Amino acid sequence: MENREELKRQREYIEKLKHIVADIGTESGRAPKCAVVTFGCQMNARDSEKLCGILRQTGFDLECDESDADVIIYNTCTVRDNANQRVYGHLGSLRARIKAGEKIKIALCGCMMQEQSVIENISKNYRFVNLVFGTHNIYRFAELMYRMYTEDHQIIDIWESTDDYVEDLPVERKYGYKSGVNIMYGCNNFCTYCIVPYVRGRERSRDAREIIREIERLTADGVIEVMLLGQNVNSYGRGLDDGMDFSDLLKEVEKIDGIRRIRFMTSHPKDLSDKLIDTMAGSQKICRHIHLPLQSGSDRILKAMNRHYTKESYLDLVKRIKSAIPDIAVTTDIIVGFPGEKASDVDDTIDVINQLEYDNAFTFIYSKRTGTPAASMEDQVSEEFAKEQFGRVLDSVRANASKRNGLLVGRTEEALVESISDNDPAMVTGRLSNNSMVHFKGDPGLIGSIVPVRLHTAGGFYYIGDMVRE
Repeated sequence: MENREELKRQREYIEKLKHIVADIGTESGRAPKCAVVTFGCQMNARDSEKLCGILRQTGFDLECDESDADVIIYNTCTVRDNANQRVYGHLGSLRARIKAGEKIKIALCGCMMQEQSVIENISKNYRFVNLVFGTHNIYRFAELMYRMYTEDHQIIDIWESTDDYVEDLPVERKYGYKSGVNIMYGCNNFCTYCIVPYVRGRERSRDAREIIREIERLTADGVIEVMLLGQNVNSYGRGLDDGMDFSDLLKEVEKIDGIRRIRFMTSHPKDLSDKLIDTMAGSQKICRHIHLPLQSGSDRILKAMNRHYTKESYLDLVKRIKSAIPDIAVTTDIIVGFPGEKASDVDDTIDVINQLEYDNAFTFIYSKRTGTPAASMEDQVSEEFAKEQFGRVLDSVRANASKRNGLLVGRTEEALVESISDNDPAMVTGRLSNNSMVHFKGDPGLIGSIVPVRLHTAGGFYYIGDMVRE
């Protein structure tokens, strides 16, 4: 359950921080400028919206970029080692600015900060960083910012884990018409290549009533599409007393007046049930798109990855999904070059791609991640081999995705208008239920509305169409 006492406490710190920001504004003649820079996944993006909500409410000016900010906050990712190096590169640039006499404050948060080696490095070599906190105590952001302004030392506040969460704090949403909603935190899967369970902690599901109340508040504020977020949404509900699972939660969300679209990610194949497939098939609001990471088509590699499914069980699952929901788009993640992988293993992966004809796939060359079991495995493959196999997989993905592209040409589909087109200011860009993009003539007043569009031309992963006017 949400910690209501902690919620009250943090609201008190928001008021305290307001006074500090107001004093800074009086002294300098303007509100302090703050830039929040986000690295990583949708969970991090949602966390940054929470940071921005508190910053906005306490009086910070967020209409600035990194180069013009008085306060810079990096919300970090640590899925790959090079993500860490990007952050260190940014810090190097900030060091130079501070040496040049700029008065800036720096805060670091997110997954990277949950690594002990990172904290040791920052405390030793980056003493100019003012505040460091992690993934478990992000709800104490107002308190930590207050401490940053009132204590004259580097503040490092990292928790190894927590059972608490506080959601009912200010949020600055990037979009007025859609929003992410955390339904759970952490991960119990321990895939051997992944650092997430070590930095996000064990799985914890939110009470369904709290999730529903949050979505009801969002709809009152104009949201018509929600993205339910978790490291593995299919395992939602484990540990709760009410017996509700993810399928049950989706049905409750669908009942909410005002919500017109429901998306979710990420799904783990081992936990996707027939009950969930039936719920999706019978829904008028759940979008016709599912992202279902494969990672490898080789049983041997899947076992080494600790994925808990086989090639055949994965194939059977996706075929059942497509049979129940013929118009669904399926996308995936694939890793190439995992330790011990051979060309025959990649053949198995390509066989899955050819059988399932993914609408799109995010394909990655394996990157050794310090702190994971895979990093110390024998038979690390050569860079040359990994690149060669990656090319084979990518060619297969593109060839099969091209077969799927254009299947909707000639049909009229509903599109949620998200922006003015990047290439033509006379056109707008909308997103279809299957997650494809469509460009068509329209004005900015359409943004945030769902309109019917007749699709007449297919591009790479998008359509060109015309809005159907009644």
